[in-house]
Amino acid sequence: MSRKPVGLQQRLITALVLLALLVALVFLAPPWATIVVIALAMLGGAWEWSAFLHHDRRRVRAAYVALVALGLIAAWSVSTTIDSLSMLLLGACAWWVIALLWIMLAPQRGGAISAAIAGLCALVPAGVALARLRLEPNGGELLVFVLLIVMAADVGAYFAGHALGKTKLAPQVSPGKTWEGVIGGFVVSVLVAFVGSRWLGWPTTPMMLLALGAAAFSVVGDLIESLMKRHSGLKDSGRLFPGHGGLLDRLDSLTAGVPLLVLGLLKAGLIGAALAPEFIE
Repeated sequence: MSRKPVGLQQRLITALVLLALLVALVFLAPPWATIVVIALAMLGGAWEWSAFLHHDRRRVRAAYVALVALGLIAAWSVSTTIDSLSMLLLGACAWWVIALLWIMLAPQRGGAISAAIAGLCALVPAGVALARLRLEPNGGELLVFVLLIVMAADVGAYFAGHALGKTKLAPQVSPGKTWEGVIGGFVVSVLVAFVGSRWLGWPTTPMMLLALGAAAFSVVGDLIESLMKRHSGLKDSGRLFPGHGGLLDRLDSLTAGVPLLVLGLLKAGLIGAALAPEFIE
């Protein structure tokens, strides 16, 4: 028997409003405005993440936000070529592989220092990747496409998990997540990649495979946030979005899936024009 998702109507309304705001921002505002919003979103995520370090010490939390801001500035400054951006994103992907091993082998281990490092590795590369993507000649369409691929994995997992979920994915970390939900997320994400790649005139099979990898990474991002909550004893990272939780609850999957997607697009030669010397000049 399927289970009715709790607060589904509120969740859908919030999601539709956020999607409408995203589309308006990307297609009606100049690129710099989108980049500012991306930076603010990452800093907002850093504030919520800082609660995993010391949720009752505001000075420590503010210092952590400042550290993430410096990380974003430094990463932006060094990622001015295709090679340097690729190295940054490759490092981010390596981190998510380490995060997966952490979840699988030692979910009980953790602390303030490991949480701080995890937050930097999650927020900084993803923020830079999204900002660089927006500066591409067709950056608006690309940004929405990449975001939809990862968000589709969340949507598919949510509905498939509630309707069909029985087999627990990682009960020690997030008891509510199931393998059925993960598979549902994979299917929806791949379908979005297929439709989007046809629309952009890109090869469909490589994009579907890349979306599958990004969806898998997005699950790790979600689980890492759950692991941080468990270590810190917090139930929620925030309550900014009705039916969804905090800002970090919307960013966790993106921070893991986006770097892999953008790296794959760079390696395939489908993006990178904004980093070409002639474009910069």
